[in-house]
Amino acid sequence: MKSRILAPLAILLGAALTAPAAEPIAHPFVCTDYTQGVVCRVSRDGTVERLAEAPSSNDLWVLPGGNILFVTGHGVKELVPGQGGTGGSVVFTYESKSSVYACQRLANGNTFVAECELGRLLEVSPNGEIVKEVRLLPEGKEGGPAFMRNARALPDGNYLVAHYGLGVVREYASTGLLVREIPASGGPHSAVRLPDGNTLIAVADGDRNPRVIEVDPAGKIVWQFTQQDVPGLKLSFMTGLQRLANGNTVMTNWLGHGQIGQGPHVIEVTRSKRVEWAYADHAAFRTISSIVLLDAPGDCTKGEILH
Repeated sequence: MKSRILAPLAILLGAALTAPAAEPIAHPFVCTDYTQGVVCRVSRDGTVERLAEAPSSNDLWVLPGGNILFVTGHGVKELVPGQGGTGGSVVFTYESKSSVYACQRLANGNTFVAECELGRLLEVSPNGEIVKEVRLLPEGKEGGPAFMRNARALPDGNYLVAHYGLGVVREYASTGLLVREIPASGGPHSAVRLPDGNTLIAVADGDRNPRVIEVDPAGKIVWQFTQQDVPGLKLSFMTGLQRLANGNTVMTNWLGHGQIGQGPHVIEVTRSKRVEWAYADHAAFRTISSIVLLDAPGDCTKGEILH
């Protein structure tokens, strides 16, 4: 395994978990820490800034202009970050009685929200009004806490939903009609539709085979990244994804379910599965669940960030 930057290396080699000095990293980024319930920014020199509280957060975006949209466990917020991690202001809030694992700012300025137990896909206006609702479950029925995790509104109006407990990723029409189903045993957590029509999926630990797979429109797995590809780094539960313009894939390795401190939080791999970067600051983080790189250009509201 070749690694461009591995930080801090001592942790991955089993050394004691001590507070490491900040050191340069491959990409500055923002991320969510599910266990600590925070959104953080990590600068190029490795400095970690806590930006906001975000209980059980699993998703976030960096919006044009620098605001951060993120999930709060039972809702969504948009934050104008302050200087030095303090003094930020919240400019958008949506609260739900359901668990919320996914959010997305749309090109029309509305915010997409996926409600897990209620099985609802929503568009919420800037003033907090629900302007569109798609129900994936019959009226009055709930899907339970494992019904879905990450979800995305697609440019063509369809929706891509990771049904964690069902072990499938489903694509729905704008009306909620099922269009396609992609098997992902073990629990799909996140799914990203790529420009060529393939679907990138992060799979959890339900079948003891945490992995990232890329599936073509015909349902064939055309690329995957598994524990066998990185025997020197422990994969625990794959959650967040970002496909870069150079073809590399950045993924978050959630270290919950008794795995805290036992592997890298973030891994970047090439198409040939060479590890370009691994990040493991266990002094600052416990379970990173979602990541957005700050040096990847593009407007997320136009589908230019594949996350």
